[in-house]
Amino acid sequence: MPSRLLQFLVGLALCAVAVWASVQAGLGVSPWDTLHGGLSAQLGLSFGAVVTGVGLVVLAASWALGVRPGWGTLVNILFIGWSLDALLATSWLDGLRDGPIVLRALVLAASVLLLGVGGALYIGAGLGAGPRDSLMVACHRHGLPIGASRCGIELVVVLLGWLFGGPVGVGTVILALGTGPVMQVAFRLLRRHPVRAT
Repeated sequence: MPSRLLQFLVGLALCAVAVWASVQAGLGVSPWDTLHGGLSAQLGLSFGAVVTGVGLVVLAASWALGVRPGWGTLVNILFIGWSLDALLATSWLDGLRDGPIVLRALVLAASVLLLGVGGALYIGAGLGAGPRDSLMVACHRHGLPIGASRCGIELVVVLLGWLFGGPVGVGTVILALGTGPVMQVAFRLLRRHPVRAT
């Protein structure tokens, strides 16, 4: 259990840093953050609060699709939202969006890598997938590859976020199309299985 808990926490931390870095790069946030950003502006709530609220709604949907939450699911919902608010409150990377485009592109690429690896780590710990990733796992249980499941879900989420006025950029498309395949490869390299882990 200690090693699984450490793996879970490291994976969550990588995901939080990845989302924060993608926001700071200013090339387009992740698909879910397009939705979070649009809802945050519409509802007047903090970004982290919207992340938590959407997480609870998606949790109910994924549970209805047969993916039971673990105690790690609740930790995921609370930890990611709190971590994002804490990171966004710092001055770290504040000048990044005004920096060279090459540097911003590298940070975005690192975000895709961190999201994929972080997701595979924390889901693979078997303590409960986060709400959004539980949807991906539900699709995988019905025969779809992890990469295709993630891409399909995130393209739908981008459309919803755009309709709410959320930010969309070239980075949003890269994150939507890149994170799923990276996560699928990470599961294979780390020798973890998304269905058995939940």
